[in-house]
Amino acid sequence: MSSTEDEQLADLKEWWSRNGKPLVTGGLLALVIVFGWQAFQKYQSNQSQGASMLYQQLLETTLTPDGKPDAARVSDLAGKLNSEFAGSAYAQYGSLFVAKVAVDSGKLDDAASELKAIVAKPANPALGEIARQRLAQVLAAQNKADEALKLLEGEADKAFLATREELKGDLLVQLGRTDEAHAAYQKAKAALSDEAAVGGLQIKLDDLAKGDA
Repeated sequence: MSSTEDEQLADLKEWWSRNGKPLVTGGLLALVIVFGWQAFQKYQSNQSQGASMLYQQLLETTLTPDGKPDAARVSDLAGKLNSEFAGSAYAQYGSLFVAKVAVDSGKLDDAASELKAIVAKPANPALGEIARQRLAQVLAAQNKADEALKLLEGEADKAFLATREELKGDLLVQLGRTDEAHAAYQKAKAALSDEAAVGGLQIKLDDLAKGDA
């Protein structure tokens, strides 16, 4: 090492002995926070991109033109989402697709397991409500309408009120409780615009009216 380098090293050591401690607790700490936050944001961005790419592949695998997705491939992609991005909205949307494929394949128990996991700890309220309503439909298909109804107790977000009340009506019809079903269908209709309320929901109301006649 040259004498110049020795002098520079000595100067650095002296400077550090004088300024090191206050720098650690002041300016350097601020730099650590700033650069740490930037690194975290970059990591989050990379994570999001990775999850988005997997999710896009899952979409393309599930929503095939012929309506016959490769169940094994869907399960594999959703599994990767769950292992690499556990608890994220992407992973839970992936589970919704797995549940859909399971229902289409007649594997209702498998679908229920996927949906129950989301209902137990949803990534966001919207996902929780979607999973809750789909789980209720699966339970209804398993002749567990009473259990399905319990899932739909309480208040629903306004955006999901119509579908929840219509589903409650369907379950009540299944249980033979037509008066309550009529009330649920009316609530669903009231939550929709006049244009949207005309259709399947109105047919259900008309059918109940015919039954009472």
